[in-house]
Amino acid sequence: MTPKIARYLAEQQPATPCLVVDVDHVAARYAALSDALPLAHIYYAVKANPAPQILERLVSLGSSFDAASIGEIRQCVAAGATPDRISFGNTVKKVSSIREAFALGIDLFVFDSVEELYKLADHAPGARVFCRLAVENAGADWPLSRKFGTTLKHAHELMLMARDLGLDPYGLSFHVGSQQTQTDAYEAAIARVAMLHTDLKNDGIDVRMVNLGGGFPVRYNSDVPDIDDFGLAIGQAMTRHFGNDLPQMLVEPGRYLVAEAGVVSTEVVLVSRRGGKETDPRWVYLDIGRFSGLAETEGEAIRYTFRTDHDGEPTGETIVAGPSCDGVDIMYEKRRVELPLALKSGERIELLTTGAYVSTYCSTGFNGFAPLSEHYI
Repeated sequence: MTPKIARYLAEQQPATPCLVVDVDHVAARYAALSDALPLAHIYYAVKANPAPQILERLVSLGSSFDAASIGEIRQCVAAGATPDRISFGNTVKKVSSIREAFALGIDLFVFDSVEELYKLADHAPGARVFCRLAVENAGADWPLSRKFGTTLKHAHELMLMARDLGLDPYGLSFHVGSQQTQTDAYEAAIARVAMLHTDLKNDGIDVRMVNLGGGFPVRYNSDVPDIDDFGLAIGQAMTRHFGNDLPQMLVEPGRYLVAEAGVVSTEVVLVSRRGGKETDPRWVYLDIGRFSGLAETEGEAIRYTFRTDHDGEPTGETIVAGPSCDGVDIMYEKRRVELPLALKSGERIELLTTGAYVSTYCSTGFNGFAPLSEHYI
């Protein structure tokens, strides 16, 4: 929690549940990433947090943007981003979205199938396209390999087809998984891309860009490698596998830029042992849950850090759940959370490192609970 956020919570006491984001911290993370990867062009993954205050600050810093939908593209344009700084980075796009994006002047699109390639050829003629490869996501807390990406062999065929269809086979991409905690994941993926790069060059395709995706981790409950460690690993791998023929590098950070800039303040709705015995599990119900922003607790994948006014006092194992009437609205049960035994209903808890993938998951108003409010300072 940054000093700005701590001061804001203490002085303003905003109603819960709420998200408070220090936009200056986002700018600091952008600078750190730029220093770690000076040759890479940063395309912020808008899905992590599309708040206008964040987009506008990043526009002012010179960032580009990775958009997953026409809605995100419109948000970037509204924030001041020019079309040449926006990539349509979803491999699954509606024809109407491709048409609108192309009409706006966007000419950088991803694909991973022949069907998507035909859509791009028909509705974004002559555009720059890049093919997404499927790579291992070992070491990632939030894997992405099942839904996206194709094989090396098929990617080779698709890039040749892109040229034949009048598109510009501009680049290749991969994603090692969100919250990737192993630097060598990039080494393995870069090696695969470099092999394909060479094969395509032999076939007359000039691949000028490699998109390394995102995945750079933040600290939740355990230490992770520093961004400089990832920068070093990526730089060495690119030099090792591409030599002096380095393509343009793109990265698509989301979580890394905004997660640690945000804090969720939530109220304890109930503390109970429903069986009435001291040996029964202790449950803490919050006024935020899996359906109101904490979707990444699915499978207990992302483990948030809790801060209370009773920190330092005796703790006990706790099951943490949300407020809704849905039986799966439970954040942590298999690996229970150590929370103070003195915690009572009506008290506040802060969940740290919640600036990413929280506000964007809280829009449904399930059970009539309003989405959490957002404060950007």
